[in-house]
Amino acid sequence: MLNAHNITVSFAGEDLFSGITFRLDPGHRVGLVGKNGAGKSTLLKVIAKEQQIDAGTLAIEKNIRIGFLKQDLDFEFGRTVLEEAYEAFTELKAIEKQLEKINEQLATRTDYESESYNQLIIDLNDLTHQFELLGGYNYQGDTEKILQGLGFQRDDFDQLTDTFSGGWRMRIELAKLLLQKNDILLLDEPTNHLDIESIIWLEEFLKNYPGAIMLVSHDKMFLDTITNRTIEISLGKIYDYKYPYSTYLIQRKELMEKQLQAQKNQSKEIKQTEQLIEKFRYKASKAAFAQSLIKKLDKVERIEVDIEDKAVMNVRFPMSVNPGKVVIEAENLAKNYGENQVLSNVNLLIERGSKIAFVGQNGQGKTTLAKMIVGEIPFDGTLKLGHNVQLGYFAQNQAEYLDGHKTVLQTMEDAANDTNRIKVRDMLGSFLFSGDDVEKKVKVLSGGERNRLALCKMLLTPFNVLVLDEPTNHLD
Repeated sequence: MLNAHNITVSFAGEDLFSGITFRLDPGHRVGLVGKNGAGKSTLLKVIAKEQQIDAGTLAIEKNIRIGFLKQDLDFEFGRTVLEEAYEAFTELKAIEKQLEKINEQLATRTDYESESYNQLIIDLNDLTHQFELLGGYNYQGDTEKILQGLGFQRDDFDQLTDTFSGGWRMRIELAKLLLQKNDILLLDEPTNHLDIESIIWLEEFLKNYPGAIMLVSHDKMFLDTITNRTIEISLGKIYDYKYPYSTYLIQRKELMEKQLQAQKNQSKEIKQTEQLIEKFRYKASKAAFAQSLIKKLDKVERIEVDIEDKAVMNVRFPMSVNPGKVVIEAENLAKNYGENQVLSNVNLLIERGSKIAFVGQNGQGKTTLAKMIVGEIPFDGTLKLGHNVQLGYFAQNQAEYLDGHKTVLQTMEDAANDTNRIKVRDMLGSFLFSGDDVEKKVKVLSGGERNRLALCKMLLTPFNVLVLDEPTNHLD
């Protein structure tokens, strides 16, 4: 189905990964894991032929269809849910337009005996046959059925996609992939923005999917449920295990322990041999023996232990000033978008030291409530901030506000003030941006790296009440 051999991808002259070799066959459900910035999303783009490789070969069997769910959804504003879902059928839609043009000409033209009129009839028959083979008479019904299976109501079909939350937009994109009947599915963080019900539905769909799947996710339970194989990208290399994620972690640990023990035993043997060589090399009667030991030692292949990337973020959220006992007080909050009443009669009293989670299905108003609290959108009702309250807000799409043309360091320095500018490099180091990493352009960062940078940048502003909307999206 797909064979990758010695694939290398480089950025700015530095290898992101090199010598990567693997094969994908029907039934393979691969969990692609690794640290943020290891190259997971890049590898998916390589397979989808959206990223050039610098060395190696990628062979894909003829007529193999590849579906790619990207980390960041790209919706065109102005389309309805149904229109966006129909984008899954680009070939069918093109044939449909051709058929409409031909039928218009046949209805208006009167040169029935001409050669061009006869050619129109031939084209009509050919296109109608092709349209039927591709399921043209069923695609609208299939689309509605899939959308309803994903939780959409018929009333939602004619609503614009930009009125829906990120989770609902993700469902539309999943519907498109399902409708396309691809042979290989590439899923980059598919559970981001999804509620529990949606994740359960997705798990059932993927478990019964007959083709090959390669997915990136930081959800361990999701990986264990779906995958039967794990490929880890670490420090430019891959490690391929025919196990789901949790079993892979155990196997990987056992392998490294065995490698370490074997390396210790070999080092002990090498040291003993070197001592014998040193003892006998200057004795005439033992010189030949010493030379044979030297040759033997030269032929020994040194055992290497796989290097493990153990880098982790070191994050602290310092309090700017101590707020009053009551930090947020809300009475009769309400919010509607047109005729859609998202929230009504919301009453909240949040005290200093509280740690509160907003939970609920996609579209129930979690993000809306967060935006109301930080004053980003208008609403009805009364909301008061307590004494000395300074709000910090991390939006669901916070990373989108970063300037892609700036470097990591420029992003931080431009947001810093005279007091904290000298701490910028230390702060970046705590968020795993060290050495030359700080000179990378924001546009080449992975989703996880952009989120880390956005979190780091947020710490430059003083706050004592923190509102976080999906802060762990894309983070390992």
